[in-house]
Amino acid sequence: QVQLVESGGGLVQAGGSLRLSCAASGRTFSRYRMGWFRQAPGKEREFVAAIAGSSGRTYYADSVKGRFTISRDNAKNTVYLQMNSLKPEDTAVYYCAASLAPIFRQLGSDFGSWGQGTQVTVSS
Repeated sequence: QVQLVESGGGLVQAGGSLRLSCAASGRTFSRYRMGWFRQAPGKEREFVAAIAGSSGRTYYADSVKGRFTISRDNAKNTVYLQMNSLKPEDTAVYYCAASLAPIFRQLGSDFGSWGQGTQVTVSS
């Protein structure tokens, strides 16, 4: 397993931007597909974005497509989530996760390692 630590959350006004970072331990980071999920109060956890390990192929939830960008730096064992044009409905705890599943699915159960989460609050 890989250990994950998120950072970069905070309070921002609607229309603003934040960049989340997720630092991973270990020397096999590039093997993992990395993802971001979020969970708002009273709601189920939902998929936000993911990025493949070596190809860099990206996947996005429809709700964030065109506003959020996921990227990774394998040399730094870090994955990022750039969030622009933030909306109050983006308010949630954001979790970084790592997967070795052979194919991509928007399922949290495919991701075996999780960070502790970072709070993002968007005020209207």
